[in-house]
Amino acid sequence: MKLIYIVCGLVFGTMVCKGQVMNESAEFKDSENLMIQSASVLHDTELQQLIFTITVKGLAGVSVPEKVGQMDGAPVLGYVFPTNLSSTDVGFSQTDGIVALALTSHPDFDDTPLWDENANAIYDDDGVVWHPHWVILKEDKRVTGGLSVKQFQKEDPKVKLPPTNPGMPMYMDSPGFPVITKGKTIKVVVPLYRMNHRKQFNYDAVTAYMQVNTSKMDAPLLGVYSVYSIASGDLSLPYTVSNN
Repeated sequence: MKLIYIVCGLVFGTMVCKGQVMNESAEFKDSENLMIQSASVLHDTELQQLIFTITVKGLAGVSVPEKVGQMDGAPVLGYVFPTNLSSTDVGFSQTDGIVALALTSHPDFDDTPLWDENANAIYDDDGVVWHPHWVILKEDKRVTGGLSVKQFQKEDPKVKLPPTNPGMPMYMDSPGFPVITKGKTIKVVVPLYRMNHRKQFNYDAVTAYMQVNTSKMDAPLLGVYSVYSIASGDLSLPYTVSNN
């Protein structure tokens, strides 16, 4: 769990990425829309689905990044559930790191080519609409948040990704689960069979700012730069799944 505790010591504030402009909105730091009040994962035993929920002080999902017009430096906002699941539980090959379910918004690009979240019959224009990703997070001291999405060499034959992955050289999947924002809550519904039928695991919840890098060799492709709120206060993954 070494990776988790690195995040706990972060100073919450505006971050600077060496060699790249930070496109983090100033309002995010103090926004009640990103201040977590509670988190839950409910196992619907009748429908065999898991319902992940984050409740915030303000209005969940209302705050979104501003478009910057390019991939390099593209801002990503996330409501994230770090877990102690195994990478193989969500369709990746065996690899170290933190398996996290990230609900994200990023207006500069669309990384869900199979899904049309805004239902306009165009599949590559809705990155700003809240949508889920499975990701593997790893320790990364090159970024101020101390974590990044784990990358790999494209030609590595040992790497396995789910067929719904967006084609990036990272442990990332675009599973297409429905995300619902209503009032103070943001939810995502995950069929149990899409998680290796794992009914019990530990989790936490955070809100965070991430940013894409395509120009600097000494920075990750997608790094965490600010953490705004942590459900547990220390990212110790204290929460467990409940049944309805």
